[in-house]
Parts: sequence; C-alpha cells; structure tokens
Amino acid sequence: MSGDLIIGLDSSTQSTKAVAWTRGGEAVAEGRAPIPMAMPRPGRVEQDVEDWWTAACTALGAVTAEIDPGRVAGLAISNQRETVAFLDADLRATRPAIVWLDERAAEEVPRLCAELGGETLHRIGGKPPDVTPVIYRLSWLRRYEPAALDATQILDVHGFLSGRLTGRPTASWTSADPFGVFDIAEKVWSQPLLEHLGLATTQFAEPAQPGSRIGETTPDAARATGLRTGTPLFAAGGDGQCAGLGVNAVRPGIVYLNLGTAIITGAWSATPRIGRTWRTMTSPTGNGYFLEGCQRAGAFFVNWFVDTFAGGRDDPGVFARLEAAAAELPVGAEGVTVCPYLSGVMDPHWDPQARAGFYGLGAGHGLGHLYRAALEALTLESARCVAAMARDGLAPERILAVGGGANSALWLRMMADATGLPISLSESLEASSLGAAMSAAVGLGWFADFDAAAATMSRTGASFDPDPGVRDAWAALSSRQAEAYRPSGHQL
Repeated sequence: MSGDLIIGLDSSTQSTKAVAWTRGGEAVAEGRAPIPMAMPRPGRVEQDVEDWWTAACTALGAVTAEIDPGRVAGLAISNQRETVAFLDADLRATRPAIVWLDERAAEEVPRLCAELGGETLHRIGGKPPDVTPVIYRLSWLRRYEPAALDATQILDVHGFLSGRLTGRPTASWTSADPFGVFDIAEKVWSQPLLEHLGLATTQFAEPAQPGSRIGETTPDAARATGLRTGTPLFAAGGDGQCAGLGVNAVRPGIVYLNLGTAIITGAWSATPRIGRTWRTMTSPTGNGYFLEGCQRAGAFFVNWFVDTFAGGRDDPGVFARLEAAAAELPVGAEGVTVCPYLSGVMDPHWDPQARAGFYGLGAGHGLGHLYRAALEALTLESARCVAAMARDGLAPERILAVGGGANSALWLRMMADATGLPISLSESLEASSLGAAMSAAVGLGWFADFDAAAATMSRTGASFDPDPGVRDAWAALSSRQAEAYRPSGHQL
C-alpha cells in the first residue's frame, strides 16, 4: 500500500493516542481517548477490553478525520505492559482484564518461587520475582478462578488490538516478555512454565519479531477506525521499549529515562544480563535486550505529594512555586530525606509492602524542602540503577529523557548532577507512539534498519551538563537516602 504517513497507536494504561508521523518524524495528526479503570476491591485493578477497542477506534478515527486515509502506509501498536485479557474465540472477554497495577497475586510470588525456583523464573523470563509480571496473576487465577483459564485466549493489549484490527491476534516479542512466561533467550512461550500453570501455548498469541508484518485491517476494522481496508499492521509492542526506541536510546552508551507515572531507567545490552537492579526486557529492535530499572511511583509520587500537601494540581501555579522554592535549597534539602516507595518498591529491593516516608523534619522546614527531597529521592533511585549497570559492564555516556516530569528543568539538572552524565530532552512527548511508528517504517522498508529509522525520526532539545562541583554532595546524599528504606519483611 502506498502512502507517506505511518500511525503509531499507543494504548497506554489510562488513554489511547494515535499519531500520524511523516518519514522525518513529524507529527501531522493525532487523536486521543480515555480508558477507564475499575477497582472492585482494594489492590485489584481491572479494565474492560471493549474500552481498549473503543478508545483505539476513537483515536484512530480522529486521525483519519484529519488526513486522507489513503496516505496511511501502515501502523503499529505500542501497548501498556503486564496487563492481561481473557477472551473467547471471538475475542470477547470472559472476565475483566487485569491491569499491571493489580496486587492480588502477591501471595503467589513466594509460592511460585518455592515451586519453580526464583532464579529459574528470573533466568527464563528476565524478571526478578515481583507481583507485576502476569505469571503470578495466572497462578492466582489457577488457584481461585480456574474456569477463567480454561478454554480461553490469554492476550496482552497488543494481541487483543491486533486481533480486532486484522482478525488474527499477534503478540510482539516486547509485548509478550513482560508476562514472565516468555523465554527471552529463545523468543518463545516457555513450555515448562506454562505446563506448571496448566496452560498451553495455543492459548497465547503467536509472538512476532518487531517490525514484521502481522496482518492487514479487515473491512469491519476499517469501518470502525476510518482506516482503509488492507492497511498493513506491523509488530511493535511494549510502551516502555517503544519509548526507548522513540528517543533513539536503543544503542550503546545511552540511558533512556522516562519521568512518567512510573520512572523507567533503561539501557541497551547485547546480551540478556540478569540482575536485581533491573528487569531484562527484549529490545524493541529485536536485536539485544533492554535493561530496565523501574520505580512504580515516579511522577505519581510527585503528584500525590502536591495533591495531598500543597493544595493540589488544580492550582496552575503550584509547580512553579514549589520548583522555585526547591531551587533555592542546597543538595540534601537541609536534612530532609525521603523514601519514595508509595506503592512498594521494585528494583533493587523487590519489596511490594515497602512504604514511603519523610525523615529529618524540623521546625525550619517547609513545602519547598519536602518537594526538593522528594525529587532528590526519585533522582537517586535512578542514579543508583545507572551506576549498577555501569558496574556490570555497560558504559553509559549520556541520558535521553522523556515524560511529563521532563518538563521540570530542576529535575533534569538533578539527574545530570546525581549521575554525572549529560542529559538531553526528547522533543517528542509521544515517544511510545513514535517508537511504534518506527517499527512500521522499518517493516515498510522506508529504512534499512531500526538504527537508521531512529536516527532520522527522533530529535532532541534542551541539554543539561552535570556540575562537577556538587558531585560529592550528591554521593553523600545517596548514601543517606538509601538508608531511608525500612524492609517490610516481605522482600522477594
């Protein structure tokens, strides 16, 4: 199919964005739609797959209303990871989808580790034992809702949406591996792990290499989205990996930093390095791996602090006031220290019951001190992850940042100073959509490979160099802040 535009469809946790991109990486049209979440009980988070489809159709329909659908040469999907749907043969839900934020399977983590071995789970799936990967929710369902797992399709968001668009569900390597039952070395569903759960590979979508053509839009999908029948769909995958590709961070020497709801600190590795300070993910290019540190409560922690203590985000000037006050303070916030584990901690402690805390408060401290200390804590968690990757043999030289938190110049300067690395801001605020679009561009043959696509379609803006004069102060603060964590007794 001819055409001069490609669409990156980013189905994230709370919304879907569709963006039409040029070969040069310029956005020419976009559409958005919300995705609701339900919390039927504390610790349980679910979604309706029909809301995924409705949001995708709405977002794509907004794009095709702005441009001639004949200009769309192809599209690819970026998806929220570790969210799982249960469907019948007609792709209709047999129970609500379980979102990655769900914590119902916490008791299954030590149980599966005892049955299969934590090291085995980590080696096969690349993920340290933690409540987030889907494997533990599958174990929970086998124990408490076995009918939900029998005679059903078990799909990630990429698999579901590709099924609705083309009639054939297909996962990508990067959308499959967050499940924890995908062998990241062999790039196949792990037969030993599935057999332990009483599941078959036929219940899962066939995994495809990123950039491969996986189908074309059906007449029904074309009517629902405004796309032309036969528009090619290419495999892309997990939004975290797609965003790393979108900022051209899938190459040696680069650290990808997403200051979003969760904070992702990623670096490319040629081999599947296994460590407790990161999750080992498949690369969005299909070549190598992506080592990924993750803070569950990143910008979410900052927003919670502002809403709870500083009057709320409805005040348009609240962040400017807090940033100005924090910028006047020295490294260390004059003794205030924060543990930012508002919803547990992944790397490096893997403690789902860990909680946040503010320490060292005195009568002379105000909101500016608390705000700065919160940013410092989140900064240092990522800085220690970068340092651990360097100790394991990677050679980080530069940070590329994206996400809502990257709008804070103060936070970016902190990241540069704490890591000792220069940091640049990605100009694209829709890096996941752009990364998906790059997958389609490579699949269409617009570029020889992913490196060429990323070099052409991504671009950076403002840069910040580290201040060597504060390096020692940040090192001392890192030691103090790391000690703020109090083990809950539930480490995995």
